[in-house]
Amino acid sequence: MRHFDHLSDAVRSDLFLHQPQDFHSESPRSVLAHALGATLYMPGSRSDLATTLRKRAAEGVRSMVLDLEDAVADRDVADAMLKVQETLDKLSSDPLPAQLFVRVRTPDQIRTIVDGLPEKSCHLQGFVLPKFSAATGARFLAEIANASEQSGLRLLAMPVLETQDVLYRETRDEALTAIRGLLHQYREFVLAVRLGATDLCGLYGIRRDRDLTIYDVGVVADLIAEVVNHLGRADGTGYAITGPVWEYFAGHERMLRPQLRQTPFAERQASSFRHHLVQSDVDGLLREVLLDRANGLIGKTVIHPSHVAIVHALSVVPQEEYQDALDILASDADGVRASGARNKMNEMRPHRRWAGRIVDRAAAFGVLHPDSSHVDVLSALLQGDDA
Repeated sequence: MRHFDHLSDAVRSDLFLHQPQDFHSESPRSVLAHALGATLYMPGSRSDLATTLRKRAAEGVRSMVLDLEDAVADRDVADAMLKVQETLDKLSSDPLPAQLFVRVRTPDQIRTIVDGLPEKSCHLQGFVLPKFSAATGARFLAEIANASEQSGLRLLAMPVLETQDVLYRETRDEALTAIRGLLHQYREFVLAVRLGATDLCGLYGIRRDRDLTIYDVGVVADLIAEVVNHLGRADGTGYAITGPVWEYFAGHERMLRPQLRQTPFAERQASSFRHHLVQSDVDGLLREVLLDRANGLIGKTVIHPSHVAIVHALSVVPQEEYQDALDILASDADGVRASGARNKMNEMRPHRRWAGRIVDRAAAFGVLHPDSSHVDVLSALLQGDDA
């Protein structure tokens, strides 16, 4: 698997100084977590799952989730389970070039799905665990550990934090501390922690407007900071935490000014492309992806294929940022040094963990050519996209 393989060799050569690197199901968890990128969810009740998964993979999606939980009505769960199992069987002879997960409702579904996999199947990466808490999560994780051992597969977990005990202030610290302890017991099986922003907002009857980001919703923004504090530490005890879903995918009448600057697009003779992005309401998504990263999150949950290109384009590492990271990691000394671009100070000790994450992201998504920009990547990915 490799990001941007759906682009032509010539386009990739123009865009990248360093191409994205290959990854596979047995890659280190840190590599797989950074390679998640935009994780596309789709209902497990769809009748054309295998065809749709292959189509999205051909379009550049590199992580997908078959959803048996919120996306499926209670009356349709049994039918959706059969469709998911049939889909996994169809994919067994020709695995997807993408990380594939199933979001289950119950721990029992994990065992049922794994038991039904074709022999020696290796195309299922793991499971997304909904409504995760210390009370409910132990059985989910134990089931994944047992299924991994008995099947010989490497199955990974992505717990979703979306319940009131982690959101309400009076129970939050205790809940997150307990979750941290539970995840530590199953560290080798935990790929990333996801945030269920829609459920969290729903606890307060809130739905953010598309002119705003999740960081404008105070109660959820407050929780994101606490989750990163408890679970996202870069000292070897933390986990990758992914950005919450962006749920809008069509234009609307705007109340606020667009959030995209005109200059970067004018410099690339792409002003009409900027207008297209604004009309498609993705300027809010662009801003939220940048805020996710500023707050310590990687990747993002998406529910529409048109969002994938946005997340992936902004994941490519600029050459200047990459060189700063290499300079920091190459130095054994402490102290402060001017960057190679002579426009900032690199502090060797506090920036070292940041530099490690930049190198990991560069391995997954590549490094921009000095003559290229994120506008060029967006243009290449969205050209001809009618989604």
